[in-house]
Amino acid sequence: MSDFELQNKEMVAKMAADAALGKSAKTLFDAANLYQYSYHFTWLGRPIIQYPQDMVAVQEIIWRTKPDLIIETGVAHGGSLILSASILELIGGEGEVLGIDVDIRAHNRSSIEEHPMFRRISLIEGSSVSEEVMSLVRKRAEGKKRILVLLDSNHTHAHVKQELELYSPLVTKDSYLVVFDTVIEDMPSATWENRSWGHGNNPKTAVWEFLKENNRFEIDRELEGKLLLTVAPDGYLKCLAD
Repeated sequence: MSDFELQNKEMVAKMAADAALGKSAKTLFDAANLYQYSYHFTWLGRPIIQYPQDMVAVQEIIWRTKPDLIIETGVAHGGSLILSASILELIGGEGEVLGIDVDIRAHNRSSIEEHPMFRRISLIEGSSVSEEVMSLVRKRAEGKKRILVLLDSNHTHAHVKQELELYSPLVTKDSYLVVFDTVIEDMPSATWENRSWGHGNNPKTAVWEFLKENNRFEIDRELEGKLLLTVAPDGYLKCLAD
């Protein structure tokens, strides 16, 4: 490790331990969320509905792990698929992105299919936890040496827990299983009125339960610690074993 990397590692650890800074970051997060902050960004022309810090974190993971296949549940406008595909394009090789959503709207599908990065992307419309979809996913995963999974669909505890159980076996050693919107557990209650998820029923509670039952994964605290603002606290899960 270079002196530069070592100094960064030490500073990240100090920053993550700074309770006052963490409190300030949460205040900023909650205030910015009132203006739908995560909706303001695009990646290569497509809305990504993500925090910039998490975009950078995903980029770092992809570059470091160089997956043959990236599986993403939740498509929306397609920005996350384009992000993943663009980093794979820079890496070179034959890396693919598989996007899954219960409802891929026609205008989003056409925009994704017309994008230059679509040559690395495949889409499946259907429930991410249905046996029909999982059969297609497992077939696509056959023979892949390095697989990364990003979960960002229905945010209820039950749905995310089922996704974790179904998709975690596909993740390869030293790759990641990233669970977005775990931050729901930490946000003001009024934020999630008229939603099927909320405090005690969200991706973070699903992750906590999953980790009690599965020892192949651990939370990457170092990665999370340097972000300050993230929608995925406790959600960057590194795979420790085959």
